[in-house]
Amino acid sequence: MRVVSLVPSLTEAVAVSVPGVLVGATDWCGHPVGLDVTRVGGTKNPGLDRIAALAPDLVIANEEENRAPDLDALRAAGLNVLVTEVRTVPQAFRELTRVLAACGAARPPRWLAEAERTWSTLPEPGRRRSAVVPIWRRPWMVLGRDTFAGDVLTRLGVDHLYASHPDRYPRIPLDELRAAGPDLVVLPDEPYRFTPDDGPEAFSGLPCALVSGRHLTWYGPSLTEAPRVLSEALRATHP
Repeated sequence: MRVVSLVPSLTEAVAVSVPGVLVGATDWCGHPVGLDVTRVGGTKNPGLDRIAALAPDLVIANEEENRAPDLDALRAAGLNVLVTEVRTVPQAFRELTRVLAACGAARPPRWLAEAERTWSTLPEPGRRRSAVVPIWRRPWMVLGRDTFAGDVLTRLGVDHLYASHPDRYPRIPLDELRAAGPDLVVLPDEPYRFTPDDGPEAFSGLPCALVSGRHLTWYGPSLTEAPRVLSEALRATHP
């Protein structure tokens, strides 16, 4: 089996669960550290000729991270493309099971069972808080409807204020974000790398939780520790 992954979180999941099957991954696939495979470009601009040259049995992709024209071109070149859709935590587990089976896993890996158990036994949040969750600035963009990260936060007791917005990642002016009156602002370090010096200053007077983007937005082995890592970062704004 020869697999090319165009999704960083799926790259990590396949690499640790079915060692040796990955032959290509994007430039953004940074986990596991030291992964030695051919790099095929970005998630939005993969090198289609490089992918075809690897002669993969399967290309794994995601409907949000990868562009439909690129996936259509790969299919036209005769490649088998598996496209995932992940907008909730339960959906992530279903899609991970499907991807790993397609990549030759004889059974679901231990980390996946552990992650499912962890998420299914989360304690009920003691209190719920509202938040805005920027994922970009210049222009400001936030989580909107039907996002995996939004579902993750909801399960941890944080309701983001644009969950019913018509767009999945709406552009909202900064003054509107402030005026929305959130209890806190959640600032991940990807896709935009918010830091203590880049992000919180825009929301003076509001608690800001700087969180790991990998634990908030990736669906893979990081799911096992995501509830703990994210909860600690969120609690830091309200001990």
